[in-house]
Amino acid sequence: MTKVEVRYEISEPLNDAQIEAIDRARGIYGMAMLRLNPAMDELLVHYDASRLKLPDVENALRRIGLPIRRKEASA
Repeated sequence: MTKVEVRYEISEPLNDAQIEAIDRARGIYGMAMLRLNPAMDELLVHYDASRLKLPDVENALRRIGLPIRRKEASA
């Protein structure tokens, strides 16, 4: 298992259906953890890179209706 962490900015306020979709996305094969910060403007995702590639993760999140933009890692 190759665990990868990626952060996404939530670009617009989430509605109840989108918040519930985050809970359901935890069941996607290869997704290890999804955590929305208390301000609900950032999503932290841990996934297994031996099962998913980054584009797969992003497509899955967009498919469930999340307005996301990947945050670049800071040095």
